[in-house]
Amino acid sequence: MRIGKLFAAAKARKSRGPDGSDGPGKPGASAAAPGPATGHDDAHTITLGIVTPGEAAARGGHLPPRSAGVPATPAAPGATGQGGATGRGRRRKARPRRGPSLRRPRIDYPRAGRRGVRRWVPSWRLVLGTFLFVLGTLSGVAGYAYSQTEIPADLNDFATQQDNVYYWADGTEMGRTGQINRQATALKRVPEDVRWAVLAAENASFYSDSGVSPTGMFRAVTRMVTGGDTQGGSTITQQYVKNAYLNQRQDLSRKVTEMFIAIKLDNKMSKDEILEGYLNTSWFGRGTYGIQRAAYAYYRKDVSELTVSEGAFLATLLKGAGMYDPHLSDANHRRAVERWEWVLDRMVEIGKLSRSEREQITEFPEPRKPPKPVGLDGQTGYLVETARAYVAAHTDIEPADFDLGGYQIRTTFEKPKVESLAASVKEVRDDLRPKEREADRELHIGAASVEADGRIVALYGGPDYVKQGFNDANASNVPAGTAFAPFVYAAGLQEGVLKERGESRKTITPATVYDGDDKAALQTPEGPYWDRGGKIVRARNDGGKSWGDISLHQALVNSVNTPIMQLGMDVGLDRVRRTATTAGLLPSSFGEQVPALSLGTAKPSAIRMASAYATFAAHGMHTEPYSVTHLTRNGDAVPLDVPSGRRALRAEVAEAVDGALKDSLRTGAASAAGDVGPGAAGKAGTAQDRTSAWFVGYRDVLATAVSISRLDPRTHELLPLDGVGGDPSGKTGAGYPLAIWRDYLRSSP
Repeated sequence: MRIGKLFAAAKARKSRGPDGSDGPGKPGASAAAPGPATGHDDAHTITLGIVTPGEAAARGGHLPPRSAGVPATPAAPGATGQGGATGRGRRRKARPRRGPSLRRPRIDYPRAGRRGVRRWVPSWRLVLGTFLFVLGTLSGVAGYAYSQTEIPADLNDFATQQDNVYYWADGTEMGRTGQINRQATALKRVPEDVRWAVLAAENASFYSDSGVSPTGMFRAVTRMVTGGDTQGGSTITQQYVKNAYLNQRQDLSRKVTEMFIAIKLDNKMSKDEILEGYLNTSWFGRGTYGIQRAAYAYYRKDVSELTVSEGAFLATLLKGAGMYDPHLSDANHRRAVERWEWVLDRMVEIGKLSRSEREQITEFPEPRKPPKPVGLDGQTGYLVETARAYVAAHTDIEPADFDLGGYQIRTTFEKPKVESLAASVKEVRDDLRPKEREADRELHIGAASVEADGRIVALYGGPDYVKQGFNDANASNVPAGTAFAPFVYAAGLQEGVLKERGESRKTITPATVYDGDDKAALQTPEGPYWDRGGKIVRARNDGGKSWGDISLHQALVNSVNTPIMQLGMDVGLDRVRRTATTAGLLPSSFGEQVPALSLGTAKPSAIRMASAYATFAAHGMHTEPYSVTHLTRNGDAVPLDVPSGRRALRAEVAEAVDGALKDSLRTGAASAAGDVGPGAAGKAGTAQDRTSAWFVGYRDVLATAVSISRLDPRTHELLPLDGVGGDPSGKTGAGYPLAIWRDYLRSSP
């Protein structure tokens, strides 16, 4: 082969010295060598272009240029002459030249063939290639990040947390519960010009943009890198994403995530839904989140009542409430006025306010002074607790859902009556000396006023909800005592009596006579009633007084115990209990069914006692007590069970009890309270063991119950009321409930 001959010739030449003789170490070698090998014809000749130094000398001493692609053959180490062989006879094989298609790409930088600074100036090809590479890389990274970013399934806790607002019966705010002062509202309740005031101030292109602003994002990132504020770069969609799904941290990672979620959210939600969410989660200062609470905090209005001028002011607060609340400083006031004017002018510029309308708005809408925070101190906490319990019992709302907030609770409580009742209790408490007298310590007073239609209009739960969370108005640990007697009387008139076993029940009237003597033995249809100790049970009158034969009407008027206890036995204690329950007491308030039940061993709350007495005032109609009239969430009505009246007693029975209770105030045991005005009726009561005292009554159709007791803080057992107020006679302090009731009825509006 031609290639083999060429390599052989090259080998032979390398073995000779410069003079053509054999190289060192090979004496006597032939001086002749074959010439260059050739092919059979020129068309098939393959020339590798390998030239030895000897051949170069034969051709005039010149090597082929390097540009021909043939590398020069360097002299081997230890060569004896130019082109001579090494002492060891080593040879290097020439490598074939790589064609253009096999060349490895390289970046020509610094640039070859350039000198000085020009070597470092990149070519346009390098600049373009670098730009395209970076752009492609960033696009790939952004595309991957976008695909991996998901809209969170739930809003963050901060965005969903709201407060629950409780209102007095007249609609004014009573108190709030929850750490976040936020109330969400539907966008349709926000006037359109108020919406556009916000959009003009924050994002006029909101309805046409894609959820992000490229120029704004660039500006925001630039400011962030240089330590500036990033707010200016966010659209309303991005701000909503930050408020609702992310955190308030200002860094590049959150900003990029915000951008991707905003783009996806803009494709998923309508613009109105996004705007509604934004208005409900934005900070407006004064501790408020959402435009609904802001409207109240600054103008004491519902958001639906805002004017365009007021809306323009609220829009200024989104820039930074701490800098634009006029009541914080004079500088704030100046800034607020300037930005308010700018917002209105901006509305004209974007075509959402006519020039004529703008010219008519000349006076800055001064917001009101910041309202005092409404807490749960004083009686407010007891009222809120009572209303909250009613909502829990009469709706399908889960406690966890209610705690998320957003509810508006319109209660039945009337502020003037609540304040009047608290003042009456305070007057009595001021007479006590707990630091000096042990009997005046650990005193608990509970009181409640209930209308005949069931509305709880006032209550007194304790000295201060913050100091004493236990609600004495709703406590069920205080025996009703002889204040229970009207229910025994009503049961006798309603059910009749059974004196002999096997006989039919007999009807009684208020004029029916009973034995009113002290220590009268109690009788059953079978004979005397024996206790477990084998003794006949005898009834006792207050002070041991015997009244002789006395009508049931007079027995109730004068609070004579023996006829009432015997009447209970004749009616049947089960029927007495049923009548009291029908009138309004809870079955759970009753204990053991023994003769003492007729003298008030049941332990109803003050609310329940007032409600049951209201049945007598309402001619036998009873309505369950309730404390909430309306319930909404973010302005939408929530189903709420409100009780309606029902027949509990026959009208003539209720009227008979009503007549006796009115006579009690006029001429009987409760005559000390007879000056509260016409239509008043009531009954005092004490427990047989002197652990409680009551006064329950009504004027017209408003019934009020007041109880007093002492509670051992260690055992939670009731203590005797002996000596309360320092009474030297050692009486039970039963006069205090009557005094409170009387003062309240006289002073209550």
